[in-house]
Amino acid sequence: MTSEQEFLQRLGRERAVWVTVQSHRGSVPREVGAWMAVFADDTVGTVGGGHLEWQAIAEARERLQGQPGAPVLRYALGPSLGQCCGGEVHLAFECVSAQDVSRLQAGFARMRQHWPTVALFGGGHVGRALVRLLGRLPMQVRWIDSRDEIFPPQLPGHVTVEHSDPVQAAVAGLAAHSLVLVMSFSHAEDLDVVAACLARQRAQGDLRFIGLIGSQTKWAAFGHRLQARGFTTAELAQVTCPIGMAGIVGKEPEVIALAVAAQLLQVLGAPPDD
Repeated sequence: MTSEQEFLQRLGRERAVWVTVQSHRGSVPREVGAWMAVFADDTVGTVGGGHLEWQAIAEARERLQGQPGAPVLRYALGPSLGQCCGGEVHLAFECVSAQDVSRLQAGFARMRQHWPTVALFGGGHVGRALVRLLGRLPMQVRWIDSRDEIFPPQLPGHVTVEHSDPVQAAVAGLAAHSLVLVMSFSHAEDLDVVAACLARQRAQGDLRFIGLIGSQTKWAAFGHRLQARGFTTAELAQVTCPIGMAGIVGKEPEVIALAVAAQLLQVLGAPPDD
């Protein structure tokens, strides 16, 4: 369950104060839009931790008890807060209850429209581990497999599943600037998906990342087959294989998933032309 789902599910039973980062200046721990839901005995989400969050929780709990307060408060992250970031944060406080669930759901949906899209081909062990991890990050995940029975019944709200047979047919409908990960159950499917991605790059050039799970030996074999299909060396250079951040060692699905997620964050943090 994601923090959004946990918040909304619990809000159906009890009131909360929704605290959001409305604006900031200088060095601060969280970005605009970061949020925390404060219940009477617990919190969901975070606006940055430390003394800033401690004060925000205290303020929110006073409002839960009926104390009035300004809708937005300014917090300077200096010695008085015991945080040396040096910037300032404006936090918005809103009392919410079950009647606000639909509105908040719509707000979260609008926010997700601006998240990057990861297209994940393959529902195997690594794919499942990766979905569990990406399901906690601000990314829209489009999970694709040729086997429609492969997907688990419970998924985060920003993960959508798709049965595509042949699986490479889904490449044409991917959102522009998608980050594509290829890790199907067969090398033949992997090859067809990569070929479809390269064909799309030739025509549109709008995929931000194409990653293929496997070894250097696998990629060498794929390179020969893709060249036989007419792709150039320059086009093949658009594919990253093996995938995963260098230096993370281990072959367990969870370790591979962690390395791949870290690499995606690296890509997203770099300028688009890099």
